[in-house]
Amino acid sequence: MLRYALKRFLSLVISLAVASLVIFAVIEIAPGDPASYMLGMNAQPETLASLRSELGLDQSRPERYFNWITGMLGGDFGTSYTYRTPVADMVAQRLWVSLPLALYALALSTLIAFPAGIYAAARRGKAGDISVMGATQLGVAIPNFWFAMMLVLLFAIKLRWFSAGGFAGWDKGFFAGIRSLTLPAIALALPQAAILARVMRSSLLDVLGEDFMRTARAKGLTARQALWRHGLRNAMIPVLTIIGLQFSFLLAGGIIIEQVFYLPGLGRLIFQSISARDLIVVESVTMLLVFAVIFVNFAVDLAYAAVDPRLRART
Repeated sequence: MLRYALKRFLSLVISLAVASLVIFAVIEIAPGDPASYMLGMNAQPETLASLRSELGLDQSRPERYFNWITGMLGGDFGTSYTYRTPVADMVAQRLWVSLPLALYALALSTLIAFPAGIYAAARRGKAGDISVMGATQLGVAIPNFWFAMMLVLLFAIKLRWFSAGGFAGWDKGFFAGIRSLTLPAIALALPQAAILARVMRSSLLDVLGEDFMRTARAKGLTARQALWRHGLRNAMIPVLTIIGLQFSFLLAGGIIIEQVFYLPGLGRLIFQSISARDLIVVESVTMLLVFAVIFVNFAVDLAYAAVDPRLRART
């Protein structure tokens, strides 16, 4: 197990190093100069040079990359060009929106997917199975921003049960904050629930064909009892892996949904920073989200190996 963990940790470090190089290179080659954007087209050359020096843009690209990486390793994400505040403080404020949103969406996705997948597997080839799989196919095919717009039209404009956008803030109370995140969480959860339900069904069907399931039936258990006592437990390993991967996606992939609902989360922060050419914010927040995705994958791999000895044996 230790050897497997070390190999996965080495893979994590290499992935982060490559990701940091790619992020920095892509943002650096993007057109436009942050200093020129901040001062306008009619700025004096001396003023422009002074601002570039203040922002550290007069350094070479290798120097800027090295300073950025060493600063992040020490917990210093830099200072925003636009707001002149530490990026770490901006991330901390926005994380209190993006993290609860991701957890809320993951909970809804799981609550929808588990019953749907189990129901479809228990009725394989029947009308119930076909209906559930048809619904999940639509869920996979339709983008989440379409769901977001339909939810706004129905529940915010027509029924007026929720607001069309914005975030009430946790200082207004827990339920006020959760109410503000409900429609965005549903829009994020529906496509993920469709994927998870299909994985749940497929995993259960694989387990139901195993010898130990036939042995359980031969000992007198009904199909329902064998499914709940033995089948579901053994089918959970790949399902839990997908849940872990979905959490990292929901945390890092809510940019469009946060834009639709005007949520002050990390995704909207990235979008605003791109518009303002605030490169240090874009680089640091993107790297932080990449780290979250890679670290969750690392944790899922370790958890998978802990419960499945076959995986450790292959390493």
